[in-house]
Amino acid sequence: MTYSTEQINKFGMLDWILQLVHAAYDLEPLRKHKNESAPLQPSTEDARIFKELQLQARFTQSGPRFHDKTRALEKALIKAFPSSTLHYPTGPLPLRPADIPGFVPSSQEDGDEKETDSFAWWRRQNGDSPLYTGMDRGLEKIAESIRREGPFDGVIGFSQGGAAAAIVASLLEPGRREAFETAYNKDHQKFKYPPSFVKDDGKAIQLPLKFAIVYSGFAAPMELYSAFYEPKITTPVLHFLGSLDTLVDEKRGRVLIDSCKNGSQNVVTHPGGHFLPSQKIWLDAAIGFVKECIKGTVTNKATEEDNVEDMDVPF
Repeated sequence: MTYSTEQINKFGMLDWILQLVHAAYDLEPLRKHKNESAPLQPSTEDARIFKELQLQARFTQSGPRFHDKTRALEKALIKAFPSSTLHYPTGPLPLRPADIPGFVPSSQEDGDEKETDSFAWWRRQNGDSPLYTGMDRGLEKIAESIRREGPFDGVIGFSQGGAAAAIVASLLEPGRREAFETAYNKDHQKFKYPPSFVKDDGKAIQLPLKFAIVYSGFAAPMELYSAFYEPKITTPVLHFLGSLDTLVDEKRGRVLIDSCKNGSQNVVTHPGGHFLPSQKIWLDAAIGFVKECIKGTVTNKATEEDNVEDMDVPF
């Protein structure tokens, strides 16, 4: 379902977010200690506890600073899922000013040497090259968070975090390791399945996710990364596109949408630029999608795209 409206969201930021949404259960107050002997039991939907891991933006961000910029989404999630807890780790790759698009150094050393307090999950090699460097480290940091805080129900990401959200959903799907092995056997230049996503017993670090939400996301552009998207991602994914987004335009976003099984079913178009929309209509769409996925009522069957003026939101 594709949504659009004339409402303008003025909450703007050049940020990338990745959230892993974890469902715990309400046996005793919060059951924070995982090594307690009593097994966890599912609670009712209203009492369900969500623990969220939020990975900060590539540009102008660290975990704590990013926390300050996502209060609207955090508030909506906590309202929908009481007793939620959120975690904000920081990406493993420090950035220099020259890594930031549009940066104009006052001197050569400003762009080449000085590090900022900004971090990324991966970098582009040589500026505009589609080759990513450090992706193994970024995925290893995410896997570490899954091992430490998971298992998780879903992932939410913005921009590079949106790309990473889709990648995480893909990596946890059944049969994905085999797809990577097949691709690598045909071409040894292909990206290999990250070992950080495999436990010592050879199984994936957790079961497949129930959902993913991607804001201003995109697919890794090189054939090198094709196994992330072939076969198509089957995890239900809600895609947010900004009609005025000039950093990740609709064409780039549509490549990722087309890489998801019947991805056009769940597309929300807001009339803003490269930011995570925070008005109620957009927050309701995200929260509604999460609720439907947790209930298991979201399917991957294709439906005709509709306009927000013609239907109720969300879902």
